[in-house]
Amino acid sequence: MAEPRLLALGDSYTIGEGVEPVGRWPMQLAARLRAEGFAVADPEIVATTGWTTDELAAAMDAAAFAPPYALVTLLIGVNNQYRGRDLDAYRGEFRALLARAIALAGGDARRALVVSIPDWGVTPFARAQGRDAAAIAAAIDAFNAVNRAEAATQGAVWLDVTDLSRDRGDSAAMLAADGLHPSAAQYARWVERILPAARRALAQPR
Repeated sequence: MAEPRLLALGDSYTIGEGVEPVGRWPMQLAARLRAEGFAVADPEIVATTGWTTDELAAAMDAAAFAPPYALVTLLIGVNNQYRGRDLDAYRGEFRALLARAIALAGGDARRALVVSIPDWGVTPFARAQGRDAAAIAAAIDAFNAVNRAEAATQGAVWLDVTDLSRDRGDSAAMLAADGLHPSAAQYARWVERILPAARRALAQPR
């Protein structure tokens, strides 16, 4: 029997901008699951730094998927916020992306994990740009309220890592060299939050 396959959809946070491949959180998640006895393969990752919801959708249109996946994760929206995109447009595009993620998980919404958008406003990069951290936090919260509501509506699992990004999020140890993206150590903290939900999802019978 083939190993259960994981699929991770997203942007720079999923591809792990600035960290080695083994430090990406989907890779760390797979390693932790294997350590617990889940014979999962390394994840397929469809993500690129800078992608917005519509750009991820276009990449998915061009991808050669082979469902069903045992677990599908979706973390997208920070670049919608960064570029000042409309929140209602995000709602519609995220809703469609999540429906596709669930379909790729064999139609089992319990195997679709939505990860919240981290708060880049706490980082040295944001300070260097003179950005308003409180305004960024409020915007990130608004986008996360949307993806959380959509996850609830479609029956997917929503996981909050935003608080982790705000806690020690300006620490050099928690950041890649660019002072913006998380380090492998920060991603390891995210994995601790995501792991129980991934474990439950993989334990579900098909």
